Amino acid sequence: MRSFKQRLMTLHADHRRIALGAARVAFFLLMGKAVGAFKEMAVAYRYGISDVVDAYQFTLTMANWLPVTLVGSCSVVLIPALVRSRQGDRDLHGRFLGELQAWAIGLGVVVGLLLVSVWPWVLQWAGQGLSAPVQGMSRLLILGFAPAALFTISTGLSAARLRAHERHINTLLDSVPALMILVWVLLAPPGAGVMPLLWGTLLGYALQSFLQRRLAQRADGVPTRLRLRHQSPQWSSLAAAAGIMLVGQLAMSFVGPIDQYTAARLGQNANATLGYAARLLSLMIGLGAASVGRAALPVLADIQGRGDAAHARAMALKWSAAMLAVGAVVVVLGWWLAPWIVSLLFERGAFTAQNTLAVAEVLRWGLLQLPFFFGVLILVQLLASQNRYGWMATIAVVNFLVKAGMNAVLAPRMGVAGIMLATSLMYAMSYTGYLLLALRVRPGGPISQNEAP
Repeated sequence: MRSFKQRLMTLHADHRRIALGAARVAFFLLMGKAVGAFKEMAVAYRYGISDVVDAYQFTLTMANWLPVTLVGSCSVVLIPALVRSRQGDRDLHGRFLGELQAWAIGLGVVVGLLLVSVWPWVLQWAGQGLSAPVQGMSRLLILGFAPAALFTISTGLSAARLRAHERHINTLLDSVPALMILVWVLLAPPGAGVMPLLWGTLLGYALQSFLQRRLAQRADGVPTRLRLRHQSPQWSSLAAAAGIMLVGQLAMSFVGPIDQYTAARLGQNANATLGYAARLLSLMIGLGAASVGRAALPVLADIQGRGDAAHARAMALKWSAAMLAVGAVVVVLGWWLAPWIVSLLFERGAFTAQNTLAVAEVLRWGLLQLPFFFGVLILVQLLASQNRYGWMATIAVVNFLVKAGMNAVLAPRMGVAGIMLATSLMYAMSYTGYLLLALRVRPGGPISQNEAP
């Protein structure tokens, strides 16, 4: 029987690039997610399902909404642009990077100030179901989370630069905030309240941003100087594509806040229950789909740049089918093991056996999203490499409408589990849309820069 290495060497070179990149990402993710798991265990031990976790989960989700949306929409279009840019003139590439960095810093400052100024309104509207103590802790937490917006946007740019070089060390550095939270929670004295979570989050994002920028500078190997301008020729195509993607990303970005809003209206500690289940799902998603998705985009963009659209499409469809099957296996195993997983990670200290049952029930319904999420992520990379941002934005808007409608129908009937089932139905619809679109695309046909439906 042939060894794994021998099987790998028989693959097409581009398949090997994705497989090796995914293996590196998965390794870094495994290390990073281990840190994240220890952080979750420490938070569960210290706080259980409590007002502190309610405040932390609500504030982190809401405060991250805008910076993560901007990073998500720009990264998808930025990575192919950086792949093309670094293959051209070095001086022009260096100028483009300097302008990108300057705009990232300026945007981060504006977003941070905006968060602080609108937070009372956010609590009044989205947090009206939260208790007075939870709202008070949220007002304190935002003072630390608002500056983290600057670091989030800067980190997103550095991650795109590294991924354009098919370097995935940024995946390991994603665990730095979790590591800092872990340290602060473990070292904090009893009764410290939300302060360990505040300082751990803020310092973690700052350190991650610093390290990732240094690595990105080393990978690019060109001198850069901050310029708050947009004179580089790369902006002409990037700005239009980013604008289209921002529409879709904004729609999808409301999924997190609408879940927090729905959970807040369900009663005390629903946010905490949802948060624990969501973070467990993120561990599985990261180790599965994210590893392949992150590795695939620069490879597919390079293949499209060589003019071999048919090969890129065939590769993406094969990887998508394989990831769909992997996700189905994970659902079966995860449904059976859910109570044991939750108990192993969280059931100690303030986290009780009753909490385990509540989180495990929510986790099971959330697992149903995994096959569709695993399968759709590689198709997203295919369409991004083809610059089909108009279709991607359209599907994202429909996703949000499905999610909002299902939340309104299922949450009153099923509680927090209904929120997770709504997410699963949303990803099932998303996968269907992307698959139909990928199947009907003519591999050799012309694709405009910002093709709209």
